[in-house]
Amino acid sequence: MGFIKIGRLGTAHFHEYGEGSKPMLAFHGYGMTGKQFHVLKNSVLKKFHVYGFDHFFHGESRLHDLTEQEILAGMPRAQVREYAEQWLKQYGWQRFSVMGYSIGANLALILVEEFPTLIDEVILMAPDGLFVYRGFDILRNKRWGRYLFKSLTKSKWLAPAMLKGLRRVRFIDESLYQIAYSEMDTEQKRLDVYYTLNLIKLLTPNIVHIAHLINKHHIPCKLIFGKHDELFPKKEAMPFINLLKTADVHEVPLGHWLVTPSLDEYLTNLAISHEAGAQK
Repeated sequence: MGFIKIGRLGTAHFHEYGEGSKPMLAFHGYGMTGKQFHVLKNSVLKKFHVYGFDHFFHGESRLHDLTEQEILAGMPRAQVREYAEQWLKQYGWQRFSVMGYSIGANLALILVEEFPTLIDEVILMAPDGLFVYRGFDILRNKRWGRYLFKSLTKSKWLAPAMLKGLRRVRFIDESLYQIAYSEMDTEQKRLDVYYTLNLIKLLTPNIVHIAHLINKHHIPCKLIFGKHDELFPKKEAMPFINLLKTADVHEVPLGHWLVTPSLDEYLTNLAISHEAGAQK
């Protein structure tokens, strides 16, 4: 494990694991840490040595003394570049891969945009960043949405009641409901949600440019979606997928909660199948 400084924003912590020799910078989903991809031990971790970063307000990553106003203003896109720059300073200038799950995909995609000639491979799981998720947009950018979002952090009953309502009308699936509900049972957790989603609100990848770079530099790109994911489903990512010349796209029988031993088994069997096909 280690730490890198992200400008005046703070200090990001990362975990190291994996049996493979190829370096991969990885970014987890909300409520997890950089160790989230540990469960992919028979697939991803056989090939890669993962540097899994904790998001701010997660794990051991710590912001400097920013005011609430500075946090709510959002993290500038340029500071995502520093994840790779600082890592390269520590480990030497070299090629690397990127992986992102859910909100972590935003950072992975931006690194593709910033370092296209150094990227070996891209793996995205239930990725945010390929389209604008209406719910996040309302909570972060609409005046009434911002007011509602802040109110949710102060109320013990409002957030759980709203989540139950969203589940009832199938705006969110059961797996996402369980994730969100577990992050709403204390005021500090609700505040962390509020700060996290506002901090990353400026991290919008340029998907047209990224697709062009992936095609130009022949970067292998694997996209994995949950068949029952109501938050970031495959259908919403089709405009991006259609821009790619050789996208490796998979839809597995899971919801948004995708980084599981079941996914590890799926990817392992997929690799075995490809090897068998190559030997014929």
